[in-house]
Amino acid sequence: METLRERKKRRTREALLRAALELFTTQGYEQTTVDEIAEAVDVSQRTFFRYFAGKEDVAFAVQETTEAAFVAAVRARPPQEAPMQALRQAFLEGWDAIRETVASAVPVELYLRMYRTIDSTPALLAAHLRRSAATEETIARVLAEREGVDVDADPRPRLAVAVFGGVIRVSERQWCTSEDFGLESIRTLTASYLDQLGSALTGNWRAG
Repeated sequence: METLRERKKRRTREALLRAALELFTTQGYEQTTVDEIAEAVDVSQRTFFRYFAGKEDVAFAVQETTEAAFVAAVRARPPQEAPMQALRQAFLEGWDAIRETVASAVPVELYLRMYRTIDSTPALLAAHLRRSAATEETIARVLAEREGVDVDADPRPRLAVAVFGGVIRVSERQWCTSEDFGLESIRTLTASYLDQLGSALTGNWRAG
């Protein structure tokens, strides 16, 4: 059970997170300062830095949590599943848990708007790609452990994760530019793209 002190700390962190994302999505990431975020919650800059290392840290706080949940879901998949199947099912079957993780931190609508802000802000997009690469390396090591192979000697774990990550990035880009910007739509879009993965890699694409 949370103590009063723990509850106050959690509420302060959540308030800072929500204020930051609101400011980033309304006036722009580059235009927002740490002082403005702290002021919006009526705390000091020093208090902000007790919870977050900086603007980038708070911008990706929710996404970092959802990625950690996905890594845990991959690790928990049944051992008899093939690697790509484990990745697919961890994503699709874990979707409700991901949505709950988002909703427990910030309104889902705000999270969706922040996704578009990341996609349209060069500094954030570069950070997103860098962070995604680190997450992919973690997942590759999880797959290697599941399959009993050496990730540094066997290229297959990293290759599998690179392919899966590519599908996720294509889905994200399509989702960010589509009119259907609901959270469920990215799940549907990603599932559709994963279904086409085999033909995209080995099929003949020529029309006629």
